Amino acid sequence: MENKKKKLYFITGNTHKFNEIYKVIESENLGYKLEQLDINPIEIQSDNPKDVALFKLKSIKKDLNSSYFIEDAGFFVDYPLNGFPGIYSSYIFKTLGNKGILDLISNFDSTHAHFSSIIALYYEPLDKEFLFEGIIEGKLSPIIKGSNGFGYDPIFLPNKYPEKTFAELKMNEKNKISHRGIAIKKLINFLKEN
Repeated sequence: MENKKKKLYFITGNTHKFNEIYKVIESENLGYKLEQLDINPIEIQSDNPKDVALFKLKSIKKDLNSSYFIEDAGFFVDYPLNGFPGIYSSYIFKTLGNKGILDLISNFDSTHAHFSSIIALYYEPLDKEFLFEGIIEGKLSPIIKGSNGFGYDPIFLPNKYPEKTFAELKMNEKNKISHRGIAIKKLINFLKEN
């Protein structure tokens, strides 16, 4: 049975992201074997996350003859930072980190933030690209809390669990409500129907 599964590649160098998505997809028994492939797609500079994800997806099409997807996420502090760091989340995290973001905030009661995830899929049987988006709203924690997850998880308080950061949730709890979890569910529904 295992060797009859079709391969589905997740193009990422981020093992944390791969593990999150792997657990969800494997639990669905879709008939796909998810494999991580670390290829560097070409990334354009754009304020539109969908444009970035689609360009990255198309930039590696010549390298693969199978269905594959990429996931592009951003962390947006809508208030008071006008959406910063947004699509530059990875670079800003490497340079400022969570402490650097928190240092930019003076009133945590009025913060508003969201995570956005775009999954761009090249579906080989149809020779087409598809986009699946997930968004979760919340606010910033004034302190870094929790040891699960990665990136901005220790400073993000989702509206569904306003007392816990993403980093304080178990992976299965986070996957049920997270931006990535929402986008993955849309991807799974697509794969079930096609």
